[in-house]
Amino acid sequence: MHSIRVDQRLLQPSKIVCIGRNYAAHVSELGNEIPDDMVVFIKPNSALGDTLQAARGEPVHYEGEIVLLWENGAFNAVGFGLDLTLRALQTQLKAKGLPWERAKSFDGAALCSDFVALDTPLEALALELYVNDELRQAGTVDMMLYPPAQILRNLSGFLTLEDGDLVMTGTPAGVGEVRPGDRFLGRVLSAGEVLVEGHWTAH
Repeated sequence: MHSIRVDQRLLQPSKIVCIGRNYAAHVSELGNEIPDDMVVFIKPNSALGDTLQAARGEPVHYEGEIVLLWENGAFNAVGFGLDLTLRALQTQLKAKGLPWERAKSFDGAALCSDFVALDTPLEALALELYVNDELRQAGTVDMMLYPPAQILRNLSGFLTLEDGDLVMTGTPAGVGEVRPGDRFLGRVLSAGEVLVEGHWTAH
């Protein structure tokens, strides 16, 4: 089982719950429609990785996200995550009405920074993603179609979150292709203060 680091502890998430199409501008940039209900898909523990690969038979696309850790009945820690996607394959699967797992849940498809305890309101969280020192993505919780409290309400109707599970809350506009040598810096902020950040260089 793969682990994440929370302060000085290691936890093994049983699953990564991902919220799709949660920022209107990102929905538009991919030519999708805003859904009538929250889009949810799952990445397994085996999708957690440390290495950012630029290709897996086809180019890999990045999506920067605020990631929330569930423990003791609440979201109590936060990190930055990269939801990696095989976009061409995902497009093919969607066109055929087939599930996305092959494009979203492959080994190494979820990269996460360390996690830090949440001592700030969830509504105050924001993210930034820099690629080669250029700001590519920025988003705030108030830009989400389904903010964390609503995500939790929707999930509770059909899915049990277990201690250590992660919720990737969706990506703002600005997604793109990972290229070899690209340097990624992802941050989660609150009121302009950096809470946690992650660094990766694409191979």
